[in-house]
Amino acid sequence: MQNVQPTASHFINGAYVEDATGAAIDVVYPATGAVIATLHAATPAIVDQALAAAKAAQPVWAAMTGTERGRILRRAADMIRDRNRALSELETLDTGKPLQETLVADATSGADALEYFGGLAASLTGEHIQLGQDFVYTRREALGVCVGIGAWNYPTQIACWKGAPALACGNSMVFKPSETTPLSALKVAEILHEAGLPAGLFNVIQGRGDVGAALVTDPRVDKVSLTGSVPTGRKVYAAAAQGIKHVTMELGGKSPLIVFDDADVEDAVGGAILGNFYSSGQVCSNGTRVFVQKGIKERFLARLKQRVEAAVIGDPMDEATNFGPMVSAAQRDIVLGYIEKGQAEGARLITGGQRIDGDGFYLTPTVFADVTDGMTIAREEIFGPVMAVLDFDDEDEVIARANATEFGLSAGVFTRDLTRGHRVIGQLEAGSCWINTYNLAPVEAPFGGAKLSGVGRENSKAAIEHYSQLKSVYVAMGPVDAPY
Repeated sequence: MQNVQPTASHFINGAYVEDATGAAIDVVYPATGAVIATLHAATPAIVDQALAAAKAAQPVWAAMTGTERGRILRRAADMIRDRNRALSELETLDTGKPLQETLVADATSGADALEYFGGLAASLTGEHIQLGQDFVYTRREALGVCVGIGAWNYPTQIACWKGAPALACGNSMVFKPSETTPLSALKVAEILHEAGLPAGLFNVIQGRGDVGAALVTDPRVDKVSLTGSVPTGRKVYAAAAQGIKHVTMELGGKSPLIVFDDADVEDAVGGAILGNFYSSGQVCSNGTRVFVQKGIKERFLARLKQRVEAAVIGDPMDEATNFGPMVSAAQRDIVLGYIEKGQAEGARLITGGQRIDGDGFYLTPTVFADVTDGMTIAREEIFGPVMAVLDFDDEDEVIARANATEFGLSAGVFTRDLTRGHRVIGQLEAGSCWINTYNLAPVEAPFGGAKLSGVGRENSKAAIEHYSQLKSVYVAMGPVDAPY
């Protein structure tokens, strides 16, 4: 197994930095269980160093023109694309996701974000409002120091999804990747610096929840952006609220995917596979409650079983493999527990549900049918390759059932009746939705959830609103009329 020990654990102020007194963080390759690197969690001194660097560098960056900032981000995007192979292999080692997937979905989407926001940076303007002879103008200004806290499923992408709009708006960032997948963000920081980003503007430090808490509560921090679970989101949101900090929360989901009986079955099965088994099911927006109208239920299940059982499970570094291991032994065991609950509560196992013997953290992709709304596997986010297929009769019924959840991240509809597709999507309580496809997330489109699935939006022009603030300036052209 390739050793991918990074130069050091942290990247601060344009250079790699180490403090070996921090707690050790072993990086485990999910396909074999082997430790491929060991990093150290940030000590209080490292946290302070990163925030001090971000605080010092930010005003100079904000004073540059958007064109100048954007040029650096676009240069970094080109460099990421040029190094896509190496970055994808690192992502596979970090996460266990198949190279077939990481080559097209991870570093490339990070590059897309840097390119998009690099192009947008020069267009961030204010407004002129005429008031008779007086007028008001607005300025779009940076927030200051932003903290990004990443999840372990898309470490390269998340670093760029947070870093690109923050930097485009003139902010600096301290990014803490998940302790499970700490390697990729260091490369993003290194490439940004090589592309000409001034030192101190994008810093990466490692650590667990205590390091995240230290960042979120520090008075130097103006904005916190988290991708993670609802329980973590509650804690981070509450901590950020103490300082009245700006927040973006991209949290979990238990999203509905509705298949009407006039849908193209092959496309619907493909959408259900993308919405449940890509990244071994470790995707926040997954449509894990698949509602299938009774008229096509058995045809859908039969074809789904055929296609799922054709998944190529194996070495993630083999480009023929299209289904890899879970990210960790702990996550695999959590998912196995849900599979046991599904069987115990009476769901019908169509395929999968087994742990694969060996040192890696593999499970077979799992499909349950005859799932009812009250079952645990239909209510709780599993974050693994477990699909729950539920029956329904009519449109009004399925809309009510789809919305009967505390989550609201995503939703999908498969139907040949586009009027119905738009009508149903219009009534579903979710932020990121699809009609006749699933889980596509281009940087041009806003991404984020409703209800407990989060607040704020990532990507698109909408992200600019979450990484900048407006200043209004009233300009008087005549004498001041005061009462005394």
